[in-house]
Amino acid sequence: MRRNVMKPKVGILALTLELYETLAPGLRQDRVRWVRRDLLPALTPVAEVLFDKPCFRREEVEGCVARMEAQGADALLVLLLTYSPSLIALPALQRTRLPILIWNTQQLWAVDEKFGAPEMIANHGVHGTQDLANVLLRSGVKFEYTTSHSSDPAALEVIRDFLSASAAVNRLRRSRIGMLGYPFPGMGDFGLDTTHMTATLGCEWTQLPIEEYLLRAEKASARDVTALVGEYRRAYAVAPNVKKTDLDATARVELALRGMVEERKLSALTYQFTAFGEDERTPTVPFVAASRLMAEGIGFGGEGDQIAAAGTSLLNWLAPPATFSEIFTIDFAGNALFMSHMGEANVAMARKDCPTPLRARGSAITRTRRGQLALAVSLEPGPATLFALTSGPAGKWRFVVSPMTILDYPILDEFPCPHFKIAPAGDVRDFLTAYAKAGGPHHNALCFGDARGRLRQAARLLDADYFEV
Repeated sequence: MRRNVMKPKVGILALTLELYETLAPGLRQDRVRWVRRDLLPALTPVAEVLFDKPCFRREEVEGCVARMEAQGADALLVLLLTYSPSLIALPALQRTRLPILIWNTQQLWAVDEKFGAPEMIANHGVHGTQDLANVLLRSGVKFEYTTSHSSDPAALEVIRDFLSASAAVNRLRRSRIGMLGYPFPGMGDFGLDTTHMTATLGCEWTQLPIEEYLLRAEKASARDVTALVGEYRRAYAVAPNVKKTDLDATARVELALRGMVEERKLSALTYQFTAFGEDERTPTVPFVAASRLMAEGIGFGGEGDQIAAAGTSLLNWLAPPATFSEIFTIDFAGNALFMSHMGEANVAMARKDCPTPLRARGSAITRTRRGQLALAVSLEPGPATLFALTSGPAGKWRFVVSPMTILDYPILDEFPCPHFKIAPAGDVRDFLTAYAKAGGPHHNALCFGDARGRLRQAARLLDADYFEV
């Protein structure tokens, strides 16, 4: 399976003072050497870096920003290599749609008894950053600001979070969500004004006809079906009671769904499982396909939930891999939450100590011609982040975020669907109460590690409320 992971692309806007071209003619080139020797190698592991030369005139700044935009930069990283007056940069920074991060840094680590005029003139960008931050604030231009030395790993983590968030938000604004069927009737927490979604998040959606899904499944070649079934048998622990006809049907609908995703260049998809049962020709529900597509970076939301599909995509771009999920049962005794869904979870997140079971559901959840198979994904234990994207009061987007631990919980024999347990940092009762009061919906997403810094940055870029519970 392919993984859809991309590095952020950042454009460096490096600023200097025109006066130094005559007062200190070698200073600019000395600062460029410092950037190329120290800063670019520090940034390269976290981003694809675009850098040409420093700017000291307004027209140079405007040309630099325009080039960065044309080259597909996700964000601008502003460096003051010396002091530089803010007004040469303000007009271009007012017009750009790229997120702006001012990195207040310098070459020098210590000011000691050896400090002199040469060291001062080479390390005095700090008051330029203050000048620029002041005029951006006064002009209503959004920006982020961080202070650190280039050798500080914690500082690079802040920059990494910002750049990852910028790239993820940029992809979200260009994303397309496909819907098979229609939203589950009566589920109001993912009720959606799609015009508002496109205007604010940038996502667009397209309807995927059930008829096309059925015809593609029917026309899938026998060779492709056989090859995919072989992949299932190699990659997963196929239960003994799973019939070959059911495996073939599962492969056919995966090939159908993949074709629709690829041809429409979808970033995410959602379906409503009961809609499949309305057509008696339906071979089966694409549970396995959804779990495998998530492993390749395609977002997913259940029951026709486009918001969850967008949220899972966003979290996957911020901190891959990520999975769609849902809180099903409270484990009061273990201070934990049992997570599951009908048949969809990111199989790339499955625990590594055993193969993921491929099982048949004992009872069908909707009418299909063949049995309904699903991957009983149980997640690899360790630190994690729970994230829910939802619409809050007055239609403003809201991030509900919480640090979690994925518990070392066994794969249960009787469950033919994804299942695992997570534990909040505090009391599970307090967490659930805070989650509900923050407007947390019943669909959510989960990733490995601590993604709160990146989610916080993404919320700022999207002008969304951020609630950590």
